[in-house]
Amino acid sequence: MAFWQTKRLEEMTREEWESLCDGCGLCCLIRFEDEDTGEVVPTKVHCKLFDGGLCRCTDYENRIEHVPDCIQLTPWNIETLKWMPLSCAYRRLDEGRGLADWHPLVSGDPETVHTAGVSIRGLTVSEETLAEPEDALDFEASDWVEERGV
Repeated sequence: MAFWQTKRLEEMTREEWESLCDGCGLCCLIRFEDEDTGEVVPTKVHCKLFDGGLCRCTDYENRIEHVPDCIQLTPWNIETLKWMPLSCAYRRLDEGRGLADWHPLVSGDPETVHTAGVSIRGLTVSEETLAEPEDALDFEASDWVEERGV
């Protein structure tokens, strides 16, 4: 059996933990929280460190230095981040659902997350292209993100 089928999230090595990321990029989207309802509203705008073509962070190891509010997933905070996509491997495993067939660890191919239509590769704009951070609201994407498994 594969490690993700036999280990709890908190038992995984750093390498195993990091390999769970399917590379969809959904967690790198800029989100706003409605102050009245607490609802988290996603946009089609990605973090300045995210490469929209590769669907990866350009400075993953140092991202917190450059983007202090970047989400740092851990086995201890994943269940509190309810805005994470339903398709997210970390969330799926935390909820006891296993990995999706298109997940690279299952398929053996890092492209399946893209060919399955789950990723945001090539579909977003960088926050660096906006005049003001609030302009991201013009790219509100609740329905679009839901289609990708949120």
